[in-house]
Amino acid sequence: MSAPPTRYLLNYEYIPDVLEKRGPFREGHIGLAKDMIEKGTCVSGGPTLVPGESVPNGALFIFNSKEAAEDFVKGDPYVEGGIVTSHSISEWSVVVGNN
Repeated sequence: MSAPPTRYLLNYEYIPDVLEKRGPFREGHIGLAKDMIEKGTCVSGGPTLVPGESVPNGALFIFNSKEAAEDFVKGDPYVEGGIVTSHSISEWSVVVGNN
């Protein structure tokens, strides 16, 4: 049995009016994520919300390497377009779960 993988979590914080302002950048943002998933460098990703709220306050993406997470940030139209106000990358040592 192989050791559980180490993953890298990319957390985004969004501007409060993300739904109104993301339009011009959304296709590129989603396209980049889909490309990285197809290449096997991104595991998954999507918006985060405070329970009960309807507007995303950020997003969480899971990557196979720190470099992949950094590449995503560098190429993400949401970052360039000012939708993302801050981000962080954390190392996650998976102990249990599906690989």
